[in-house]
Amino acid sequence: MSGNASRLAAINAITNAKPISTEMPAPLNEIWASDVFNLATMEESLSKNAFKAVKETVHTGAVLDAATADVVAAAMKDWALSKGAKFFSHIFYPMTNATAEKHDGFIVTNSDGNAITEFTGSLLIKGEPDGSSFPNGSLRMTNAARGYTAWDPSSPAYIMNTPNGATLMIPSVFMSWTGEALDKKIPLLRSTSAMDKAAKKVLTLMGETEISPLNSSCGAEQEYFLVDEKFAASRPDLLLAGRTLFGAQPAKGQQFDDHYFGAIPERVQVFMQDFEDQLYRLGIPAKTHHNEVAPGQFEIAPYYEAANVAADHQQLLMTVLKKTAKKHGFLALLHEKPFAGVNGSGKHVNWSVGNSTQGNLLDPGNTPEKNLNFLLFCGAVIRGVHKYGPLLRATIASASNDHRLGANEAPPAILSVYLGDQLEKVFKDIQTGNLEPSVCGGVMDLGLSQILTFTRDPGDRNRTSPFAFTGNRFEFRAVGSSQSVSGPLVAMNTMLADSLEWIAGKLETALAANSDHTVAVFAVLKELMEEHGKVIFGGDGYSAEWHEKAVEERGLKNTPTTADALPAFKDESVQTLFESTGVLSPIELKSRYEVYSEQYILSIEVEAKLAIDMATTGIYPAAMGYLSELTSAINSASSAGISMDSSVAASIASNADAMMKAVASLQQALQVHDFECVEGHMRYCADTICGLMNDVRGYADTLEGLVADSAWPFPKYSEMLFIK
Repeated sequence: MSGNASRLAAINAITNAKPISTEMPAPLNEIWASDVFNLATMEESLSKNAFKAVKETVHTGAVLDAATADVVAAAMKDWALSKGAKFFSHIFYPMTNATAEKHDGFIVTNSDGNAITEFTGSLLIKGEPDGSSFPNGSLRMTNAARGYTAWDPSSPAYIMNTPNGATLMIPSVFMSWTGEALDKKIPLLRSTSAMDKAAKKVLTLMGETEISPLNSSCGAEQEYFLVDEKFAASRPDLLLAGRTLFGAQPAKGQQFDDHYFGAIPERVQVFMQDFEDQLYRLGIPAKTHHNEVAPGQFEIAPYYEAANVAADHQQLLMTVLKKTAKKHGFLALLHEKPFAGVNGSGKHVNWSVGNSTQGNLLDPGNTPEKNLNFLLFCGAVIRGVHKYGPLLRATIASASNDHRLGANEAPPAILSVYLGDQLEKVFKDIQTGNLEPSVCGGVMDLGLSQILTFTRDPGDRNRTSPFAFTGNRFEFRAVGSSQSVSGPLVAMNTMLADSLEWIAGKLETALAANSDHTVAVFAVLKELMEEHGKVIFGGDGYSAEWHEKAVEERGLKNTPTTADALPAFKDESVQTLFESTGVLSPIELKSRYEVYSEQYILSIEVEAKLAIDMATTGIYPAAMGYLSELTSAINSASSAGISMDSSVAASIASNADAMMKAVASLQQALQVHDFECVEGHMRYCADTICGLMNDVRGYADTLEGLVADSAWPFPKYSEMLFIK
């Protein structure tokens, strides 16, 4: 397959390697959450009063007093030491989509010079990392370095094991000395509180008397690619940008759909077993895994959890995924589009809202037209997506996700809501004032006696919708595989809170005019549908016809790039949304726009510099070296009176020359820095830099099909995608 020395050595090593041997997995009940300091562990180690106080804090957000924090800290320390930990760390989530850790030892010395262990409530409650070196969007000046981490009792602490030892990890929030949120957890907790407050208003108006705290839930399906680390080591683009900037299409890609849900390769299966055992020990409920559509692509999906815990677990899952992949000789790629021409990766966020007294408020039941609470909460989602669709798009905007959104694999960059046939009819009937009983899906009967019949769902799934109802939850399918789920969850919770507040006001007025709840609810929903029903769409979200109608007839926004999407953070309506709900202050919202804009620009510039380097120092020398061999052979044959076709040599020469001219144009474009505003800089990256990079790639990928395989410097798609 390849004669290049380094590639040939890699292929030989990979094809002859045997999977890392692992022990038979222990039973789930023996390993589940064994490395987690959860409520069950606390109940065994805390006094009844202390445990009751902590449990109340976890379930209701009640204040935890300092004395109880001391008791918890002592028990947590003893538990961590019994697990072999010598260090603890407040783990937090800055505005980078990554995690951050500052490790401290339990060690202190006494007056005798002896070392003892210490971990007090004050150390548990507060940490102090540098607050200026993380992206902060001008919230902190360089000389204003103080930042605080603070323990989040609602997300359990855990032990992170590495070959070098164990560390107690304490999920925390991260703020500046002046109190602004510098992380993704504070806004998520605030958004949950805002949603809870608004939901209770609606439920109270609906006559509910016992209402426990409401929370949103999240189950995030994680897609990823695995590439052997021996190949990745020879691909600077994979190592530094997370995707291939060059690569010709192999003869076979995913067109046969033979990888999707196919038999999992043995080496990958062993990795998955190891990976999931670690997740179980950390209390992460990994539920399913399988081959995805593209060759070399896989997916893992956890069971749903409370949004705050799910967001922490998602970050931890990505960390463990990368670490375990490395152990098994893989590089795990979380980039949304690591390989051109095959499907990219997403992180479908399944989101719902409910509590212990009313249950899942997005579960329609068998007769959704009679489930008034469901209709109100589902209507609130419809209104929220219509009003704040551009905000939702902005929360999942990134240079990497731009490669995926809108292609024939991922939802378009137009936010619409898919309800399914049954629910769409119910809401349209409400709008017209002619509500009829909804029709269930009926029974699936294949006419085969050995196949049991079952109840069919009332509607099909729409894989082209970015925001689809899937039975008892909504699935936000546009979230990128490398992204934190916190940003989308914050937006969804906050827009729901805003819509529920609107509904509460309208419902109160309607109930004052007519005490019948059904009449009042339908009056409110009729008004809601007349104003916001245009966001509902059940057709093909990929079609050009929909793109045209969505914008021209329905007034929905199409924001194909991050440069188009991020300015939504500056909209007055969005600022009012976050300020009125108390989720983000204007300065905190502005900081996010600045951080995400800067990350987009830096990502594009890093890729452009990599493209220049790889084309200049790798591809061009390979092409010219092979051209020299060809021309020498042609000239020798000509001297012997043999006429040979020189078209390949001519094509190599012309494409190599054109590539270097494109490289020069890209280099020149990178020298432009005089932008009046960040929007202009982003627009320049999207419209100019990306286009020039594509020009370079076009010539380079053509050369890959012309230059002898033995001379090509980088591992090819046919190798990276198919050799495991």
